[in-house]
Amino acid sequence: MIKCKIITLGSLKENFLKEASNEYRKRLSRFCDLEILELDPVKLPDSPSKGEIDSALKKEAELIIKKIPSNSKVIALCVEGKELSSEDFAENIKEISALGQGLCFIIGSSYGLNEEIKRNADLRLSVSKMTFPHKLFRVMLLEQLYRAFMINADSQYHK
Repeated sequence: MIKCKIITLGSLKENFLKEASNEYRKRLSRFCDLEILELDPVKLPDSPSKGEIDSALKKEAELIIKKIPSNSKVIALCVEGKELSSEDFAENIKEISALGQGLCFIIGSSYGLNEEIKRNADLRLSVSKMTFPHKLFRVMLLEQLYRAFMINADSQYHK
């Protein structure tokens, strides 16, 4: 069973997002050993300067790097990343699994990810050019992971 870790800045507070996340976690338990690690984002003022944002992202990167498991393919979720179809995403997961490696997804704070995280990732992934709330995006990632495993299992879930 493949190990999947999601490192995310911030926690879910809304019940509807918690329920959706828990549902996909339950569904994914058949396919992977899933861990979701919530880290606290660096607090910033209401209108932070570019320097304050850069400093916060650097501090967050230091926290993230310590939590990345060895022998894992690191996938940084960022708007400038590569867009994949669900089928291509599933194929990537199949290939990584066949190599005996784990997956580590990184979801940044509302200001994104530090360049070091993106530069050192095995894949920069974007799901859309549209902007989504980070908390909703976590549920979207879980659904796409579940969809990928179902595609690889030749299930009718993905039509």
